[in-house]
Amino acid sequence: MTIREATAQGAARLKAAGIETPSLDASLLLAHVLDTGREALAAKGEEELSQEAIAALRALLDRRINGECAAYILGKKEFFGLEFLVNPHVLVPRPDTEILVEAALEIIKKEKIADNKIRILDLCTGSGAVAVSLKHEMPQIEVYATDISAEALQTAKTNAARLLGENQIHFCPGDLYNALPASISSYNIIVSNPPYIPTDEIKTLSAEVQNEPRLALDGGKDGLEIIKRIVEKAPENLTQGGALLLEAAPYQMEEIKRLLENRGFKDIKLYKDLSGQKRVIGGRYEN
Repeated sequence: MTIREATAQGAARLKAAGIETPSLDASLLLAHVLDTGREALAAKGEEELSQEAIAALRALLDRRINGECAAYILGKKEFFGLEFLVNPHVLVPRPDTEILVEAALEIIKKEKIADNKIRILDLCTGSGAVAVSLKHEMPQIEVYATDISAEALQTAKTNAARLLGENQIHFCPGDLYNALPASISSYNIIVSNPPYIPTDEIKTLSAEVQNEPRLALDGGKDGLEIIKRIVEKAPENLTQGGALLLEAAPYQMEEIKRLLENRGFKDIKLYKDLSGQKRVIGGRYEN
């Protein structure tokens, strides 16, 4: 069997199983088996595969069909131009979350702070995708990141070390603001991609999403349990005029806007994702 034939057959199996991106996933899995890039597969299309490679590909296709996402199988996922290690302890970074990074960068570039001493707090950091991407884009900023999951935080630390070097981000284990060091009183920007899926909706999601950590998905009965806690305590942890940015579902934005307004946030702005849906909401807190 040639590389071209194996890719086509793999895509056909995935399509029949209802996978949304069968050709992409088949080529990613075969490239992983051959330890090469997807681009190289086309150039080598007529090369014959070994029986070992065919067996390895079939095993990976089986895992994909059984609901394991391609990123977990490969152990990595690209986000904001960087390759992050991922595993079942963390959510897979998604393109829509890049909007959260872009929104934070937009605010950072407008800040007028002495010596560019901008301090960012990333709550529910997971794989560290948002925190690491922000630090990578603007090395002068100081970044703190928290997560209640020790396994997730270890993954974030590993990604930060790989992509930035050691000790470039302050990682704090624990529950939201409770994880923060007492020596730091305020942050210029707080960002978060928190759990925001209503508990009862999780069982309706695709098998691959349900295989992601429930702790990072479950936002309580209305999906806003964690978001409400973040908004409530944000003013105590922001500098004067500091900003809070939250990722959530489009249908939750009006309620989050109300929460922000009731807590004293001004200049509330919505940011749309790649499909034109409202994905990130933010505002400034003025005492």
